[in-house]
Amino acid sequence: LAKGEHCSPARLQALAVAALRELQEEANLIVGKPVAGAPLAFLPDLTNLRYIARAVTPPGHLRRFDTHFFALFADEADIDPADVRDSQELEDLRWIELEDLSTVQVPDITAIVLADLRSALEDDASLAFDRPVPFYHTRRGRHIRDLL
Repeated sequence: LAKGEHCSPARLQALAVAALRELQEEANLIVGKPVAGAPLAFLPDLTNLRYIARAVTPPGHLRRFDTHFFALFADEADIDPADVRDSQELEDLRWIELEDLSTVQVPDITAIVLADLRSALEDDASLAFDRPVPFYHTRRGRHIRDLL
């Protein structure tokens, strides 16, 4: 997306559904309602999911990503942190406090987005759904932070 463009509602919905599917597959956390008779299936509930950032890996990196970040209050989604489980792709999953990331290593962009999230929560503890979303990308070799 170019500066000033926004994701269409359908695209954002698809990204949010994918995020919740990954949360279920990788951490065993379900945000939604289970489908009767299908133990791994669920109907995702996007009601409380907040879109908080987008970041595109700069050119020249071996692996590039166009990443969309979402946040969700555990109590709004009826999530019990004790239900987090390791998966075939992820191990040592644990619940950490947003204010203290000193116990984990995260990619630089993740640390930046989490700092933005902490700041947004300080400004408005409800993390309003209609707030501007940071978009991190590179233009002509310069790191840019736009707002979507």
